[in-house]
Amino acid sequence: LAQAVLAQDQRLSLREFSLCEMAKVVKKAGRKGQEPVTRDYTIHLHKLLQKIQFKKRAGRAIREIRKFAARAMTTKDIRIDT
Repeated sequence: LAQAVLAQDQRLSLREFSLCEMAKVVKKAGRKGQEPVTRDYTIHLHKLLQKIQFKKRAGRAIREIRKFAARAMTTKDIRIDT
């Protein structure tokens, strides 16, 4: 009865009102926003950069760090703070 009165006040049909109601429930059932995670690891870069030309080592090191973080944190969104 309260739904019907509210629906008449807002000039919505009962069906549209129930769809709006259902949409709100779906939003509540979802996850809360994910918090950023900070972890400390030690990565042995020497073994990853062996036999790499000196001028190419910095770029390769960043790629290796990204690859390690993707594996360790199981995500593709990796941001390195320098």
